[in-house]
Amino acid sequence: MKRIILVPALCGALLLSGCSSLLDRPYVMVEPHVERPAVSGDSSTIQVDTYSELVNAVLFFVSQGVEEGTIQLTDYQGEVEEDLNRACLEVAKDDPLGVYAVDFIKNSYTRVLTTYEATISITYRRTKEQVQSLVNVTSTNAIRKEVAEALAQFRPELVLRVGYFTGDADGVAQLVRGAYYDAPAYAMGMPECTVTLYPETGTQRIVEIVLTYPEEPAILTARSGQLQQEVENLLAPLRSQSAGSVERLSQLFALLPGTVRYDPDGGPTAWDAILGDGANSEGMALAFQLLAQEMGVTSTLVEGTLDGQPHFWNRLSDNGVHYVDLTRDRTGTTWSAEDLLALGYQWDDAPNFEEN
Repeated sequence: MKRIILVPALCGALLLSGCSSLLDRPYVMVEPHVERPAVSGDSSTIQVDTYSELVNAVLFFVSQGVEEGTIQLTDYQGEVEEDLNRACLEVAKDDPLGVYAVDFIKNSYTRVLTTYEATISITYRRTKEQVQSLVNVTSTNAIRKEVAEALAQFRPELVLRVGYFTGDADGVAQLVRGAYYDAPAYAMGMPECTVTLYPETGTQRIVEIVLTYPEEPAILTARSGQLQQEVENLLAPLRSQSAGSVERLSQLFALLPGTVRYDPDGGPTAWDAILGDGANSEGMALAFQLLAQEMGVTSTLVEGTLDGQPHFWNRLSDNGVHYVDLTRDRTGTTWSAEDLLALGYQWDDAPNFEEN
């Protein structure tokens, strides 16, 4: 007897009783655990005798990029046809790796006495290299570190397998934006970011981040290297000096007038401000942030509005909170939050000075 069953990865046509519990099945982070060893050392043939082992066997095939594998069900107590179909559906539709990598799964089986031999045929939407290059992270909080590394290398894609995911696609996009501004030496133009989650719901997900940069990565890599070398040259005379926070800030302000160039219609990067023809407020704030980081001055880039238009500036935290806007002054003038609010600045965590 031989039966053939086709399971499309994204098709919800086959709904079996009990399927609502599939999303609650524990997800194996690295590779599915196969309790029985592969037959004769062949990883494309696996023995199972429980439904859990059956699911893990199919998932193991997916993790290894196996296109056709054999599962031997020995003394299996369940309904073989139903369980084969349900296991393939669970992997293809509900498991993050299956949803990400699999196009569809087909299975067929034969019976010899008490042993069933099932052939699992898998068609993939991803290459084997893509599947095996997935990066495992434990939680949503760990995504930002991986994003920062990808941005520093101007990589076009990052795919993460998240063990406990609590956010959404918009939240991941905000992590990308935050990581970009945290590293001004590599901020060569905000990439367009597309985030896709596999599956759409659940606490265990694969997060795919596609980054489209304003120019070719090779060009941006070269600019980043030029910028870092220029900053190193500028700061080399100061490296050997021992200075406190106040003196370091004074040195930074003394460096600015001959180092950065402002152009309201200029580019949005520190490279534009220091090596190019001039930068807008975003590029000026990134340039200040880069120099401050290199000089050990505590600074945070602030994104907000000025007179209702997008604008960037910096917040200094040493010796009290005060603000710098290089588009307004580059000689060392700082402002309080109250000063900026009076000048028409607005930002998310601005204090409220209104009287009750």
